Amino acid sequence: MGSLGPFEIILIFLVILLIFGAKRIPEIARGLGKGIREFKDATSDIKRELTVDDNSQRIQPPRQSTAPRQSYTPPPAQQQPAEPPAEA
Repeated sequence: MGSLGPFEIILIFLVILLIFGAKRIPEIARGLGKGIREFKDATSDIKRELTVDDNSQRIQPPRQSTAPRQSYTPPPAQQQPAEPPAEA
């Protein structure tokens, strides 16, 4: 069991010939060929979409600046009055 021998392959072709006839077999083969071609085109399109290297959609790492960094110094804090002004 497992693989088909030459006798089995010939028998399968004869059964197909008897069922469909000599005129329909080329039509069936063309349709099968078109189906296989469309399947290959669809799989290649999917592969192309998955492997597209679109740099515009990737997150770019931050650029290193050659200028020296300046340290941030916060502005002096405003002093709040200790007591609210007296009301008259």
